[in-house]
Parts: sequence; C-alpha cells; structure tokens
Amino acid sequence: MTQSETIPYVSPDAARERLTAVRAEVAKAVVGQDAAVSGLLVALVCGGHVLMEGVPGTAKTLLVRSLSAALSVETRRVQFTPDLMPGDITGSMVVESSHGSLTFREGPVFTNLLLADEINRTPPKTQSALLEAMEEGQVSVDGVTRPLPKPFLVAATQNPIEYEGVYPLPEAQLDRFLLKVVLPVPERADEVQILTRHASGFDPRDVAAAGVTAVASGADIEAARQLVGSVQVSPEVTGYIVDIARATRESPSLSAGVSPRGATALLRAARAWAWLAGRDFVTPDDVKSLAHATLAHRLALRPEAELEGVQVSQVLASAIGAVPVPR
Repeated sequence: MTQSETIPYVSPDAARERLTAVRAEVAKAVVGQDAAVSGLLVALVCGGHVLMEGVPGTAKTLLVRSLSAALSVETRRVQFTPDLMPGDITGSMVVESSHGSLTFREGPVFTNLLLADEINRTPPKTQSALLEAMEEGQVSVDGVTRPLPKPFLVAATQNPIEYEGVYPLPEAQLDRFLLKVVLPVPERADEVQILTRHASGFDPRDVAAAGVTAVASGADIEAARQLVGSVQVSPEVTGYIVDIARATRESPSLSAGVSPRGATALLRAARAWAWLAGRDFVTPDDVKSLAHATLAHRLALRPEAELEGVQVSQVLASAIGAVPVPR
C-alpha cells in the first residue's frame, strides 16, 4: 500500500482481532519465542522496528518469514554480507540502455516488511543506509526523496557480538529500533516439540505447508496505528516513564542513560501493548513489561563497569526497581 492510496475503514475490534490472530498463525511454524512474537506485534501497531538477537538456529529468520505469511503485505529479504553496498538496499540510479538516460531503480527497502537478515555482518556504512528509511519512512537518492510504502517495518536479525565476522551496530542505528528482543535457546519441552514437528515432515523453508495463512492486511495495521494514538496515558504513568529514564541517567555504571527519544519509544510501545490487550489506557505494568526490550539496547556501560562484569540488564533492572510504581 502506497501513501497515495486511501486506507479503507476497519473497525477497532476487527483490526485487533485480526492482528491478535497473527500470533496463532506464527505459532504454527515457530515453537515458543512468545516474547519475540509480542515484540513484532507491538512494533507493527505503533510503527516501530524490531531487532532480534540470538545464536544461530533460534528461529529468528523463520519467525519473520512466518509473520510475513500471516500478513497480506509485500515482504522482501536482504541477506546482509560484508560486500553489500548501500545502493543494494535503497536502490540506485542506472542507465537505461534504450534511451541512455538515468533512471532510479528501487531497492528492496521499498516494501512493507523488510527482513534485514544478519544485519551486523555488513559494515556500518551499509547499515546506515537504513537510517533515513527507519526514521522518516523515505529514501533520498541523487537529491530526490522517495516515500516508502505504508505500513513499513524493518525486522532485523543479528548474531551476538561475540561471534566472528560481525560488526556492532552504531548507537544511531540501534536507536532506530523500537525494540530489541533476545531469542533464547528453547526450553527442553519446546525443543522436543520442534524435533517432533521435524520428524513429522515439517520444512522450515516452507511455512505455507505448516498451514500459516494471511489473517491480517496492511489496512488492519494502518487502522491499528491510528487507534493506538487514542489510548489514554495518565500523568502518573507519564511521570513513571520519565522517572525510569532519569534513573538510568543517574547510574554510575552507565556512560549514557535513556534519552528523551528512548522514553518516548517506551510510551509508544506501552500504548500498543495496552491496545492489543483490549484496553484504552496504559498501566504501570504495561510500562514494566516493555521497559527492558525498549530501553536496554539504548544504554552503554562505562568501561570500568564492563571490566567488572556488570550487565546492562542488571543496571536497568536496578533503575526500574528504584522508581516508585504509581498506584
């Protein structure tokens, strides 16, 4: 769906029901990883982007492919490699052989759902090609700004930075992701279920064969994004978010705390979470549920804290625990 197209009316209940049904469709192909599925749904309904981190084989790519199959939107995949160039993502000017003039050829970013697979295997110069697209929903090439389709979501996967052949994402790039979700190795019961499915003939390269069907459209997503804006946030909850952000800035273990943009991201995510739950107001529990996924990747440890083995998650948990929860 392009910006020039009119979004058909979708009732609030219908949009919520269809987007909630996406979870059940994804579960037909992906076992467990509920936090990642929730993160993708939250990002969908509030116009954010998701970074998924996990060791190879934790279903990061399968999860996004399953999400794509559950949505009737255009999807493209880019496999990030060390030799990938910015123009391979955004598009570039090419010479038309028929008349010899320059014409813009769209890159894969011109889609609704972009799977940026193993994004940290390409150098920062190429990673930064997504900055404008993720922040402003547009691409500028050769002095011309071109809008991206709506809705637009980047679902990126990456391996942990301890692995060889990876480039840590710059802070500016990390800040463009609404959420960062860590996909753990599945619990034993889930892993048994995964193997049972494979023994029964499940092919992760063919999610359609698993019965995943499209249950929500781009119109549902756009309607949800408008409806999320009507979710009420009390002054107490707003103050709670601000106090959490300020608590991180006062931590001696961090070189930089949560910025105002990070606090705004937490507000957006909490509203989306509340709307998906069928409420028209945000609770402190909504904020706490999404605080780690929304804020942790925006924090940087001081060198001395890293040497002492301090973890960002520990510092963030301490900051959240130090802030009184509004009643």
